[in-house]
Amino acid sequence: MRTPAALVALALLAAACGGTAATKTGTQTGAPVTGGTFTFAISADPGVLDPATGLLSVTNQVLAFAYDTLVGTGADGKVVPGLAEKWQVKPDSVTFTLRRDATCSDGAKLTPSDVADNVNHIADPATKSPIYGVLVPIGMKAKADDAAGTVTLSTPKPFSFILESTQTMFIVCGKGVKDRSVLAHGTSGSGPYRLTEVVSGDYYTFKARREYVWGPGGATAKDLPETVTLKVVPNEQTAANLLLSGTLNGATFYGPDRARVEATPGVIKNVLSYGNGQFFYHQGDDRPTHDPAVRKALTQAVNLKELAGIAASGTGRPASGLILDPRPCQGDTVAGHLPAYDQAAAGAALDAAGWRAGADGVRVKDGKRLTLRYVYPTTRGSGVQAAAEYLAAAWKKAGVEVKLNGIIDAKLAESLNVTQDWEAIWLPIAVTLPTQLVGFLSGPAAPKGANFAHLANTRYESLIAQASEMSSAEGCKLWLEAESALFENGDLVPVVENTILAAGKGATFTMTAGSVVPTSIRLTQGG
Repeated sequence: MRTPAALVALALLAAACGGTAATKTGTQTGAPVTGGTFTFAISADPGVLDPATGLLSVTNQVLAFAYDTLVGTGADGKVVPGLAEKWQVKPDSVTFTLRRDATCSDGAKLTPSDVADNVNHIADPATKSPIYGVLVPIGMKAKADDAAGTVTLSTPKPFSFILESTQTMFIVCGKGVKDRSVLAHGTSGSGPYRLTEVVSGDYYTFKARREYVWGPGGATAKDLPETVTLKVVPNEQTAANLLLSGTLNGATFYGPDRARVEATPGVIKNVLSYGNGQFFYHQGDDRPTHDPAVRKALTQAVNLKELAGIAASGTGRPASGLILDPRPCQGDTVAGHLPAYDQAAAGAALDAAGWRAGADGVRVKDGKRLTLRYVYPTTRGSGVQAAAEYLAAAWKKAGVEVKLNGIIDAKLAESLNVTQDWEAIWLPIAVTLPTQLVGFLSGPAAPKGANFAHLANTRYESLIAQASEMSSAEGCKLWLEAESALFENGDLVPVVENTILAAGKGATFTMTAGSVVPTSIRLTQGG
């Protein structure tokens, strides 16, 4: 079974949520044991734990232990029951009948009103939730009928994937519904674990809820480890050392330590798809990258094939779209929609756009230097660092002054939504539905909305407007065309489909999009 796991990818999700096909990772020797502690490495501190603000993939990994969703996804990609035992779908609404036995970690019964309060809270403009328009569709409202045990989610007009969108909505219940301040550093959910201890920047400890019997596909807490510790380990080399010594039961690897772990006997490994390595251009009115001619020239100046090999340390695959497998809409949206590598053409295009070489080689227009602040996450392995240096060198040859700024995930989110101190940014985003990208790629610009790059692609907006009113199957052609329109306009550049190595020792567990499925964890003897 699979549970939501984001924005990857943040780095993002964010938007992180969703996943790839579930893959079992861990030792295959030894019998399962009850009790004990499972320790897993996370690459950064998750920050604020309120699901309404859960934009980072690391945040959503932590939240997955404490919260449930209305429905889940089976190994075949189909929707399966979660907190909801059945549902009725219409083009502009979906009505869920909830299970009667689900309870919150404080003992309170989960009610339809809890579900409605979650959705309406996120949709409330006063909340300023970064997942509104991403995980919760714009205009969605919820109405509960506690007596009937149902809750109806509706949108102002037909919405593609209205049922599937609920696979990524964590449901707060109990005391957290009435006082969301408790969610800053605590949890209040119906999930298989209860958060018991937090040491920010160090570890997050959970205890199993043995009464949990309402997991997706019938999952329970019967055989789960008594304790789960998510340990913050930003350095991949340290994570590898801790795993191989037996201090950790699981970790994921992007960079050079991946090969060392993979070659070690007694560790079971699986290679998982993990969303794209890609970069965005900031299109604010005051930025040089507001001009599509500049964005195209900057893209032409880079050998994307070489960049892909560097960024993924030779472990990636050619990027073919923005949505994680299994994709609801099949097709390659990247091939033929990015400008070919041509340094001479890039220089000519910048000349034509009015950016002429200055005395020190840096291009100037109207007295302003062509300067790009390039931001990238430091938690994505040495390949992303090397990719940043490669990009800087390629753009310098084109006459661009590049200022590199590597930051941790929490600061990355701040840079996206608050400070906006960048012109180009390396930002993996992992989502399972094309509708989850809409808030990031259109609509109100940050800080008023989730559109962090200030995109205004009218062709993309027109295509998604048409596709959104069709059923998911009917709209697929338009959803695919919309993705390609982003690449043609130089809004973002998909470089490589990332893979990660998921490694386990002394335990078995299933992973989706780089996140552990909590109900899948089993400790083993002899591992």
